[in-house]
Amino acid sequence: MYNMNSIGVFDSGYGGLTVFKSIIKKLPAYNYIYLGDNARAPYGDHSFDIVYQYTLECVEWLFAQGCPLVILACNTASAKALRSIQQKVLPYKYPHHRVLGVIRPTAEVIGHYTQSNSIGVMGTRGTVTSQSYPIEIKKFFPAVKVVQQSCPMLVPLIENNEHLTSGADHFVKKYLDDLYSQAPDLDCILLACTHYPLIIPKLLQFLPAHTQVLSQGEIVANSLVKYLQNHPEMAEKIGKESQQQFFTSGDPEVFNTRASLFFGKKILSKQVHL
Repeated sequence: MYNMNSIGVFDSGYGGLTVFKSIIKKLPAYNYIYLGDNARAPYGDHSFDIVYQYTLECVEWLFAQGCPLVILACNTASAKALRSIQQKVLPYKYPHHRVLGVIRPTAEVIGHYTQSNSIGVMGTRGTVTSQSYPIEIKKFFPAVKVVQQSCPMLVPLIENNEHLTSGADHFVKKYLDDLYSQAPDLDCILLACTHYPLIIPKLLQFLPAHTQVLSQGEIVANSLVKYLQNHPEMAEKIGKESQQQFFTSGDPEVFNTRASLFFGKKILSKQVHL
């Protein structure tokens, strides 16, 4: 057991670090453990069953390290595994633990960012295929039109640090053209993959000036602040020594190098075998 009483933050790889960075900014006092399942990433093209299996293994690993609360800082895991874990696993096996995702907090507020009532969602194939965002957004903003575009080349470009080069132009422009062809009046684009905030400067080269580009870090962080305020019994379980630990199922040296791109500062991780 590495550290008792921490908030666990999980992603299939590196993108969740963009959310983690925002969470720490809002809630710096808490202890955290970040787990990246880099050895089995990307999750975006895996089936629902495989994503559920992998996500549950990672969540249970974080539980075993003393995390009573786990944040799935991964859209694919949130779309394909969260509900099953919440409904089928926690009540029977871990009744005092909680797992939260990134989709619902985003859906609860996204309608406030559009004037035209037309929103575009860019995500992995897995997230787009799940239809999670159209379904959840409709619950809170039934008048908002949601169109989606899967962007399978963006994660490889970002993880290889090619996302701001001219080589990325073709794919960025293609995905945006396909998105706008579905809804020419859209004025808000949700980046429904936690990798994608790194590509915002490239997106802005091709977007109309009035278009809002929305990433999830601050939204999820604000939602977590409210959750802990509304659930003081959970907040009391979590240590407040400002400790941050990083783990990966992949190569720690590779993780440390790439993760610093997402987190904005040097990271030292340890390897775990899931």
